[in-house]
Amino acid sequence: LLVGLISLEVIMRYVFNAPTMWNYETSMMMGGCLFAAGWAYAMRHHSHVRIDVIYTRFSPRVRAIIDTFGYLLLFLPLMAMFISSSIAWTITSWKVAEKSVETYWYPIMGPFRTWVAIGFILFFLQGTAQFVRDVYYFIKGNPYD
Repeated sequence: LLVGLISLEVIMRYVFNAPTMWNYETSMMMGGCLFAAGWAYAMRHHSHVRIDVIYTRFSPRVRAIIDTFGYLLLFLPLMAMFISSSIAWTITSWKVAEKSVETYWYPIMGPFRTWVAIGFILFFLQGTAQFVRDVYYFIKGNPYD
């Protein structure tokens, strides 16, 4: 759908010389929602960026220790900040009926901000599950799954 919208905009703009008012903002919102939806999925499948040159040389238990400290020092504090700010941002957006002023059709921002907050919450839940798996592996010496 997103590729179709972007293709439509390119055709309208360059073939018919009649760009749409709504397509740019809609594409940005849809892309942001897809991006937010992918955070937890990528974590579940270990697809986030790592320094694999060093990381893969360690044993699985050492990797679990590194990941555990990474969650404690980086992931959990950052997620607490991102979730609290995105929820506050979402609530404010719905309260004041925030509208985007980037285009002339002024779309409401509440649904977009809500989806970003949900994306952060899902990312946090998946990170917490992975943290528990890593702690289990560190303590027991075998994987939880």
